[in-house]
Amino acid sequence: MTWRNWGRSQRAEPSEVHAPVTATDVQHVVESVRARGGTLRPVGAGHSFSAAARPDDAHVTLDGLAGLVRVDAATREATLLAGTRIAEVPALLRPSGLAMEVVGDIDQQAIAGAVSTGTHGTGLAFGSISSTVTAATLVDGEGRLVRVSATERPDLLPAVRVGLGALGVLVDVTIRCVPAFALDAAEAVVDLDPVLDDWRGIVERTDHFELYWFPRTRVAVTKSNRRTQGPLRPRSRVGRLLDERVLTDVGHRALLALGALAPATRPGVNALSAQLMPRGRFVEPSHEVFSAPRSVRFREMEYGIPLDAVPSAMREIDRALRRADLAVTFPVEVRASAADDAHLSTAHGRESGYVAVHRWWREDPRPLFDVVEPILLAHEGRPHWGKLHSLDAPRLAERFPGFGAFLAARDELDPHRTFASAWTRRVLGA
Repeated sequence: MTWRNWGRSQRAEPSEVHAPVTATDVQHVVESVRARGGTLRPVGAGHSFSAAARPDDAHVTLDGLAGLVRVDAATREATLLAGTRIAEVPALLRPSGLAMEVVGDIDQQAIAGAVSTGTHGTGLAFGSISSTVTAATLVDGEGRLVRVSATERPDLLPAVRVGLGALGVLVDVTIRCVPAFALDAAEAVVDLDPVLDDWRGIVERTDHFELYWFPRTRVAVTKSNRRTQGPLRPRSRVGRLLDERVLTDVGHRALLALGALAPATRPGVNALSAQLMPRGRFVEPSHEVFSAPRSVRFREMEYGIPLDAVPSAMREIDRALRRADLAVTFPVEVRASAADDAHLSTAHGRESGYVAVHRWWREDPRPLFDVVEPILLAHEGRPHWGKLHSLDAPRLAERFPGFGAFLAARDELDPHRTFASAWTRRVLGA
């Protein structure tokens, strides 16, 4: 069996594929792999661009561990099985009147994968999905069922919140929720420079702000979302189809093909893409605004940098791409988030801005990434664990203040390195 991730940046031929449906099943899988001296990597939806889920030996898929376990109405906490897709969560929470606090711009990940890699959305008052985790159950490298919460091994919670699949196989996660809400969304084409000039002010005034800049132009698209209880003013069904399928899917594919055939057209393609991207003004349930379909495959690199470094980094990226005469047909995406305390969080101890660059999966991403990555590193960048980057364990240890504490938790939970792989050895060391 050949496994490939969504972005087609990783593939593997696992020696075994296990599909547990209970926590006891997971324990048996871990025990059997460890007994033969093998290694095991958990996989959710395969939406990481990095090799985080790629096994050297056995795979354990979490697809059979999906659904809502319980909702605590008093604390507004929901416990979800690890393989539950984020796209499924709104329907699961609807009867309780709750919603996830924040969601990324893709909702196809399994909740365990999103938590394990530090997946985030945008909003300076809000952290990553991992920051909302209040408890979790995992099977560690000894096959033990370990419960981590504010009252049970709370010392492990900062490690488990972004665990990289290196501490154990998550069985369930408990997340802090909020009363269901809508977003008043405003999307517009703007000039880049005024946005960068007022970057901090904008993200402080806006509940959820997102910037898409089209390289080799001065054009950007802004998405400004304000939390509200309504009333709803949704797009029509035809309007949604036009926005999310025709323009962003079929149209983007056509423009990518044109840019590949005629590179000289790419600046014009970017300017046209910017005009096609905004969806105007509407009010819809939060999950319908936060995320949108992504059927055009790409590969991505993203770094978290100090919030106030975003304008400088963006202007330097602009100059570097122009000097390199490198045409890019995906916009550079810029977001913001609150600080948190997870050991391996890109936002550990600091408000963060996120700068992400993308390359169509049929194109080599290295020329773009090789230009942008040094700039983000020079701005104290920390790479997103689910995305592509060039760093190894010694360099990562310099950038993540909680790196040593995470390794200590790993030594306790997986002393025999049952969950190791070539990727974990690169990013975590032995």
